[in-house]
Amino acid sequence: MHALEQHAKELFKKDLANLSDAETYKVLLDYVQEQMINSPVNQGKKKLYYISAEFLVGKLLTTNLINLGLYDEVSQVLEANGKSLHDVEKAETEPSLGNGGLGRLAACFLDSIASLGINGDGIGLNYHFGLFRQVFRDNQQASVPDEWLNHPNWLVKTETSYEIPFRHFNFKSSLYEIEIPGFEQKAHNRLRLFDLESVTSDIIEADSINFDKMNIPQNLTLFLYPDDSDYVGNLLRIYQQYFMVSNAAQLIIEEAKAKGSDLHDLYDYAVVQINDTHPAFIIPEFVRLLTTYHGFEFKEALAVIEKTVAFTNHTILAEALEKWPMAYIDEVVPEIAKIIRQLDEEIRSRYPDKEAVQIIDQDDRAHMAHIAIHFSFSTNGVAKLHTEILKNSELKPFYELYPDKFNNKTNGISFRRWIMAANPELTQLLDEKIGQDWHKDADLTAFEKEIDQADSLKRLQEIKHHNKLQLQEYLSDQQGVQLHDNAIIDVQIKRLHEYKRQQMLALYIIHKYLDIKAGNLPSTPITILFGGKAAPAYTIAQDIIHLILCLSELIAKDPEVSPYLQVIMVENYNVTSAEKLITAADISEQISLASKEASGTGNMKFMLNGALTICTLDGANVEIAERVGEDNIYIFGQDSETIVKLYETGDYHRHLADYYHRERIKPLVDFIVSDELLALGQHDRLYRLHEDIKYKDWFMALIDLEEFIDVKEKVYADYEDQESWTKKALINIAQAGYFSSDRTIQDYNQDIWKI
Repeated sequence: MHALEQHAKELFKKDLANLSDAETYKVLLDYVQEQMINSPVNQGKKKLYYISAEFLVGKLLTTNLINLGLYDEVSQVLEANGKSLHDVEKAETEPSLGNGGLGRLAACFLDSIASLGINGDGIGLNYHFGLFRQVFRDNQQASVPDEWLNHPNWLVKTETSYEIPFRHFNFKSSLYEIEIPGFEQKAHNRLRLFDLESVTSDIIEADSINFDKMNIPQNLTLFLYPDDSDYVGNLLRIYQQYFMVSNAAQLIIEEAKAKGSDLHDLYDYAVVQINDTHPAFIIPEFVRLLTTYHGFEFKEALAVIEKTVAFTNHTILAEALEKWPMAYIDEVVPEIAKIIRQLDEEIRSRYPDKEAVQIIDQDDRAHMAHIAIHFSFSTNGVAKLHTEILKNSELKPFYELYPDKFNNKTNGISFRRWIMAANPELTQLLDEKIGQDWHKDADLTAFEKEIDQADSLKRLQEIKHHNKLQLQEYLSDQQGVQLHDNAIIDVQIKRLHEYKRQQMLALYIIHKYLDIKAGNLPSTPITILFGGKAAPAYTIAQDIIHLILCLSELIAKDPEVSPYLQVIMVENYNVTSAEKLITAADISEQISLASKEASGTGNMKFMLNGALTICTLDGANVEIAERVGEDNIYIFGQDSETIVKLYETGDYHRHLADYYHRERIKPLVDFIVSDELLALGQHDRLYRLHEDIKYKDWFMALIDLEEFIDVKEKVYADYEDQESWTKKALINIAQAGYFSSDRTIQDYNQDIWKI
């Protein structure tokens, strides 16, 4: 009897063939966890600790089976019992541990760290309800808790616990772990998530994500990124971040000492990679622990920390570089506030004439990125362009002080998730044509020799069609939407933010709607899909969602337009929906304002799955364009250097009225407050968005709009030549290998971690 059948008997007293999909999932979960728990954990003198506020791991069943080498065997056993792994996986609930690119990158990195056999764990928080579950009501985003912990999941509770001191109380933490198996590796790593047992959903208001933000014992790990638009929300963010890093630092010190470290050599036993500024409090926390409990002098502690901590910067946006009022830190953790003042004094003594690099500014705010750069040994950007902007503009004063600290590590994605698990038919085609070495080395370049093989091109077209049918089934199941048959699938999936310019694509949709109304009918129907959540306090982002949903309804109800154009916003966009959208997409929308996107990783996932990119030369789009060549990508818009200068001079915003009044632009912007849309939408939301674009347009949607319209029309026209289009898609797939997270992690290890 196979072990799965044995598990079925033990768990449910039934044969495997008689289990529901949910019961079968529970059987598989227990079976896979048993395999992992019985395998060794990676060991070694030096260990990586990857600390992140987010780990957007997605469903884990399929990737775990692939990495453990069990996928084919389990699939066959299920099929013999009348079941499919595809159906069983639907019963799995996604862990609500992340939201956007930051969290998904961290998840891909964990996969690659384990698959390269590197001794390293992720450390974060065990959020009970994640960011939120997005639902649409009255063409608007509503937010409700994203409950997942009451479903069967991969968490294993440990006996590890630490005392975390705050001003008004001390907490005893609990540590949960998720096993992270590497691809074809005997040993595995872990994602280690700290929690507080007193946290409860009882304080959440019905049908909302509102709760008493002052009740820290009951709310500390309820939500990822709780609303910080008020004083208590800011304090809660600090509580969360300190809770995360104090646990992490105590764990790191404990494990180093257990291996023989006297902590003066901590950097020989541990390297701490902090993923953006959220974990930056670990630097003063290390100082606190070393000086309070381990006999270190202040400067002695700094000397050790500066060789132990490395910092990844993920943003160019000033508002995303955290700055906490010292009074807030005093209120939450006064000991840490005291140490931050000491750190500030230390930097002022080193660089007395350089106000731009000081830790505490004239408004008595602590700059977390400044702490991270000063007291780490490495600061990296996440795409070549991003790193150059950091060095030459945003962090130039720091680069002048520490040129040897700055380095680039272009982001990557896990091929095991984003092609082997998400697109098994394409995986099979690649295996047939170029063998299976790419599973390990991600080198797909040999596939380019298939560019003139009619069979391979036909197979690619069939795979894309099949994936469209799967997306059609998924959207029908999830939100009752019927996707057009044989449409061009054009996708923009990103966190809702003005710099990503979902509003520009919405203006294009208005153009296309009016164009079709005028009788200019597309040769092939077009379906434009959006996915992404807007932060609850980000009003304009929610207004953009409202505009998209209103346009979706307007077009769906118009018999002249709906056969040719469809607009869908995917509800509660997550990793599962991303897998469906990315593998089905023909067109990848990467249209952020040049100089504002640090890297992007969605661009890499679309490319790997044969979508063609329409993009500005922003973030990693630059490197994608270099690899595929200008004939196989669609580039438009002002370049980053021009945009940076326009911000410096203010020229664009001084002349915004000139853009708005252009013949091709004004009718599109004004349509936002047309009678047609006002009949479907909220007056205040539509007028606020209209005014914002007309008078502010901080992220310059209008500067690139006319060229964007022209390029999109060319993209749709090119799609009609399916042979040429498929050859472009094939080249994109073949050139995607550089963007493997295995390569990124090898670079991190070679240049920074040295494990």
